[in-house]
Amino acid sequence: MVFKTVQTTPIKGQKPGTSGLRKKTAVFREPGYLENFVQCIFDGTGGAAGKTYVIGGDGRFFNTQAIGVIIRMAAANGAARLIVGQDGILSTPAASNLIRKNQTDGGIILSASHNPGGENGDFGIKFNAPNGGPAPEKITDAIFAKTLEITEYKIAEQEPEDIGRAGSFTVGDCRIDVVDPVGDYETLMQELFDFDAIGTLFAGGFRICFDAMHAVTGPYATRILEGTLGAPKGSVINAVPSPDFGGGHPDPNPVWASELVAIMNGDDAPDFGAASDGDGDRNMVMGKGTFISPSDSLALLTAYAHLAPAYSGKLAGVARSMPTSQAVDLVAVRLGIPCFETPTGWKFFGNLLDAGKATLCGEESAGTGSNHIREKDGLWAVLLWLNILARDGRDIVQLQSDHWRSFGRNYYSRHDYEEIPTEAAEALMAALRGRLADLPGTVVAGLEVSTADDFAYRDPIDQSLTEAQGVRIGFTDGSRVVMRLSGTGTQGATLRVYLERFVDRSGDHTQDVQAALAPVIAAAETLADITKHTGRSSADVIT
Repeated sequence: MVFKTVQTTPIKGQKPGTSGLRKKTAVFREPGYLENFVQCIFDGTGGAAGKTYVIGGDGRFFNTQAIGVIIRMAAANGAARLIVGQDGILSTPAASNLIRKNQTDGGIILSASHNPGGENGDFGIKFNAPNGGPAPEKITDAIFAKTLEITEYKIAEQEPEDIGRAGSFTVGDCRIDVVDPVGDYETLMQELFDFDAIGTLFAGGFRICFDAMHAVTGPYATRILEGTLGAPKGSVINAVPSPDFGGGHPDPNPVWASELVAIMNGDDAPDFGAASDGDGDRNMVMGKGTFISPSDSLALLTAYAHLAPAYSGKLAGVARSMPTSQAVDLVAVRLGIPCFETPTGWKFFGNLLDAGKATLCGEESAGTGSNHIREKDGLWAVLLWLNILARDGRDIVQLQSDHWRSFGRNYYSRHDYEEIPTEAAEALMAALRGRLADLPGTVVAGLEVSTADDFAYRDPIDQSLTEAQGVRIGFTDGSRVVMRLSGTGTQGATLRVYLERFVDRSGDHTQDVQAALAPVIAAAETLADITKHTGRSSADVIT
């Protein structure tokens, strides 16, 4: 086996964002781009010599070729063992499970999550730490520092063997184990949930439509839902992973999962609908004619988690990202458990989970999960919902309506302004931040401002401080606006505007969401001069 050392120079723009490094696929295919970053992952984490890694991705264009490069580089850098998903496929939750189960030194996951794929789409790479979770900032900072000083990378000259079949081979002294991507994950799900109760639910005529969106969860959902649990054949649609996700956008929301929405709003709608994203860590759930917002889903799962075997005892706590609605806070109060508010990014839940402070976590961006791994988990959320429905007896629509009558409703929506010129987006946020001190007590669009700040988070476990995580503006009637720039795009900047209005238990819970939020929407526009800064008269995507 011949290993070679290739001279290189730093490449600009390789700073990892919220979920690793994401760029256009064409950028990753430029000579040395992927190689530079992979070498910096190894160098920034103390070297690869003698270590074991999990490697896999969501099957998007360039996935298999990139894994081949990583295998060759890991071997050249002295790695002892690699655990690779067959055909290069591993959902992000499945990868997290393999890292934890095998006690590896981390994992390299190839995905741009819900971003579009294909030759002209997006590609991404991230390092997951030995706990199975996204690398914390101290690690990503170290990786980025290496990208600024790299002078060489190491790689094997020989292409690795085919990873299309399970088995083992070697590259130099490095052993590569190609594994079934679904098996260990399914075993974990069987340990968490009452599969007999869910199977009985399906046997009784309960129908589900799971839209895999031509992405990685297709094989997982097909084997578990249709195979093991007995859902009718065809319950999983768009089940075969595609390099360009069937030409679609693998983001599980009512806009991009329009096929599922049409089915669930149809005359012969199934009892339950769900979708997952590119790498399988996000989820959307629906009832007949009803969309369950991710924020409400987190609140409901927290309220009824005790119906699943793994969560039948008292939850240690729950955590939500700051922009997520405060619906789960009300549940936590009633359950007598702590509710933690963290910045956006699953990595911020890791310390809470590791320390046993939280059991369930969730983000408004369609991500929910628990302490079973250190990532959000789309299919896990679906299975928890099915376990709850199987044990409770009510359908999901009735369950949600009863929940609002018990806790009140947090009307909630997110408005995204995509691909704004970065300078314009940053100017908008800077101007808004400059006004925060003067806002309390003022009236905007008929709403009186009670609080205004730039969210900062002091981690209760390691005491690290994370600042400038988004502007929060609260109103005296309990309404709220949050604004932040997203770190998951690959072009320009995305302004995310989160809008929330609480209606108590005796109020009207049947209003159209955007109509209920109209005063808050008007206040957000006035506060930030969104049209002036972006040139947009309305959001590009409303969820």
